Amino acid sequence: MPWILLMAASLLEIVWAMSLNASQGFTRMWPSLIAVIAAGVSFFMLSLALKSLPIGTAYGVWVGIGTFGVALLGIVALGESQSPARLLCLALIVIGVAGLKFVDG
Repeated sequence: MPWILLMAASLLEIVWAMSLNASQGFTRMWPSLIAVIAAGVSFFMLSLALKSLPIGTAYGVWVGIGTFGVALLGIVALGESQSPARLLCLALIVIGVAGLKFVDG
C-alpha cells in the first residue's frame, strides 16, 4: 500500500507542476486551484507513504517520478528540447528511481 500511495503522490506532483505552469503565476483561477489542491493531496499521500518507507527512498522516488514526468510532458506537450543529453539525463533518473525501489523494495 505505501508504494501505491507513493506512486499516486508522484503522479499528482506532475499534475500540480504542470498546473502551476498553466496558472501563469497564479493569474488563472482553474489551473491555480488545481495546482494547490494537487500539491496538498500529493504531500498528504507522501506523508502517509513515509509511515512505512524510508524517507530517502520515498522522497527520491517522489521527486524522480515528478521530475521525469514533468520533463517528459514538457517535451511532448510543450515542445521543449529533446536533445540526446537531456534524454540521457531523463534515462538516468528512471534508472535511479528503479534502483531505489529495488534496493529498498
